[in-house]
Amino acid sequence: MASVSLLLWDLGGVVLSNGWDREARAAAASRFGLDPVEFERRHHDVDAAFETGRLDTAGYLAATVFYEPRTFSEEAFVRCMRDQSRLQASAFATARALRAEGRWVMAALNNESRDLNEYRIRTFDLRTVFHVFLSSCYTGYRKPDPAAFENALTLTQRVPEEALFLDDRPENLEAAERLGIRTLRVTDPARLRDELARVGIASG
Repeated sequence: MASVSLLLWDLGGVVLSNGWDREARAAAASRFGLDPVEFERRHHDVDAAFETGRLDTAGYLAATVFYEPRTFSEEAFVRCMRDQSRLQASAFATARALRAEGRWVMAALNNESRDLNEYRIRTFDLRTVFHVFLSSCYTGYRKPDPAAFENALTLTQRVPEEALFLDDRPENLEAAERLGIRTLRVTDPARLRDELARVGIASG
């Protein structure tokens, strides 16, 4: 079997907290007094376009929040969206150590809107960890669509057996496995270093 030379990383739930997931949206709806059911319905209607770069943040907010007058500003809501993000310090340190080792191509493979993705890259200095960002907002493909994984392999010029994909969501892992990509489910980011070591990925 080919040795692993490509590490494909989900961001939310692995090295960062989840970004704009259901829990974050519920918190925002509560904070700003939105009807959570209506907000979630409107989010669902435009989520695919938002995360694949076909709808920008202004368009998303127009469709989900500011379709009627509000007592708060768009800027305040965007700040709330961004404030949901937190660093998973232990997992981040593990990822940075692997980057420094220089033995693997480090690629982020995440579903995220462009504005939030770039905010998280800047805020948490993710360029020091990842060589390339294959985010859905850039590629147009969202996990678990097989095309998201096939595109990652094509752009990095790897075969499936050379890749290890890390994610916290079973449906994404299953999609990768069907293509022959090795996977690691991250259930506790604090234990990531040990979990990677068990599959032969370690620094030092």
